[in-house]
Amino acid sequence: MGKESNSIDPIQLLNGMVSEPYYLFHFLTFFSYFVIRFNFASQLLDSHIIHHLLRRGVREETWEAFIADALFLAKICLFALAFTMDRRLAVWYIIVFLVIHMLAQQPPFQGLGTSSKLTPLQLESLLAEGNTSRLWLVEFCASYSSSCIRSSQQLPELSITYSNKNLSFGIVDLGLFPNAAEKCGVSLSGSMGQLPTFILFENGAEIARFPELDFEARFFNPTITKGLLSRHFELDRHLLEYVNGK
Repeated sequence: MGKESNSIDPIQLLNGMVSEPYYLFHFLTFFSYFVIRFNFASQLLDSHIIHHLLRRGVREETWEAFIADALFLAKICLFALAFTMDRRLAVWYIIVFLVIHMLAQQPPFQGLGTSSKLTPLQLESLLAEGNTSRLWLVEFCASYSSSCIRSSQQLPELSITYSNKNLSFGIVDLGLFPNAAEKCGVSLSGSMGQLPTFILFENGAEIARFPELDFEARFFNPTITKGLLSRHFELDRHLLEYVNGK
């Protein structure tokens, strides 16, 4: 006599699960997240908040930022799996991740493009001199800030495209010169969302900055990309003005 088959038909199993209220309600609850995310949220939330929540740098982030996001999600998944197996194992992973965080930081982008690393005194001197660039786009960052590390590639790459005799690019590390932060109106507190801050100076005076100093910008800053900075500071317009001799 042949052995009775123990295989389970996947379609039969799925139909059985859907017919059970326990599984059905869980499935409906799970998929309701997508309905809320794409319909309800779009009606109640501000447009730039939607951009932050739903399109957080999926295609615009650098590889460094993408890898950092992937590692962060992997840590969460690993912790969740370890917690279900043994809480002591989960605590062990927390300790390991804390030690790694203290001993090793994600490396910043090493290239400078045509931008210059400046001290606050050098920047002040360049802005005061009449024979330097009319416009200066300066990034105020801190080497210990993960947000600054994630976006450290943006300004150097912009400088390669947009540098000219009228527009120069500079970087000031507020981690090395914290006293300059207050003078520039930049908070070193990570909770304020002002690291990094980009300021455009014209003839020594500030004419624009990102993020702007308002309540919403502190908590819902979009992902910093080259396109965002180019649009915010109108770099294409400034380049055209230089090309046309204005």
